[in-house]
Amino acid sequence: MDLATLLGLIAGTIVVLGSIMVGGSLTTFINVPSMLIVFAGTASATLIKFSVADCIYALKRGLSMAFFESGGNTRDLVEQIKSLADKARKEGLLVLEEEPVDNVFFKKGIQLCVDGQTPEFVRKVLSSEMDQSIERDELGERIYRGIGEAAPAFGMIGTLIGLVQMLANMSDPSSIGPSMAVALLTTLYGAVIANLIANPLADKLQMRYMYDRLTRSLILEGVLAIAEGESPHVIGEYLETFLQTGDAPAPAK
Repeated sequence: MDLATLLGLIAGTIVVLGSIMVGGSLTTFINVPSMLIVFAGTASATLIKFSVADCIYALKRGLSMAFFESGGNTRDLVEQIKSLADKARKEGLLVLEEEPVDNVFFKKGIQLCVDGQTPEFVRKVLSSEMDQSIERDELGERIYRGIGEAAPAFGMIGTLIGLVQMLANMSDPSSIGPSMAVALLTTLYGAVIANLIANPLADKLQMRYMYDRLTRSLILEGVLAIAEGESPHVIGEYLETFLQTGDAPAPAK
């Protein structure tokens, strides 16, 4: 569980609700027409931009990546790669088939090596899978980013609707209050959705898939080094260099 995401959402919600409660009643800030304009409008705009299947997948995957840490520690991965490289040099690649590997991407690369595939084929398969996985993860970020753009826009649309209703019924004082409530609360709802939920989650997802790309690239280079029979010391020095620079090797095309 990523406590930073959870604590951030809880703290932000407390700040907003606390400010409301200090200055008045919570029921004052609940307006059904305003909610319909913002929530339904944002959902409609999102469905226009993306397919239903993409939205369902990306929202589920996005929440999973945002609230749960992805992958393992990269330094632990380097140590595991060095350990497997040492065993492969001493006992052959076949011995790696019995080694416990938690990372699915890493396990697939090791299995390809055990199956006797050439390093070129291993690179091609793992690079393709990495690119497809990152592309799917990026979709989640784009959808949350789209929600962050649509919510304030529909908040402004709701404000304009409320103002038009108010101006059209100036002769009826009883209609001014409800119209102003719609006008102001839609802007509030849109701003909260965008700035407390959608945009921060989109930024968190961007960091997540960047880290995932780094991890997968590191695994790819480590697997290829094992397949080519490099010594554990050389592999460790090579991968450690990328960890120190904060970047991972880009797969060759």
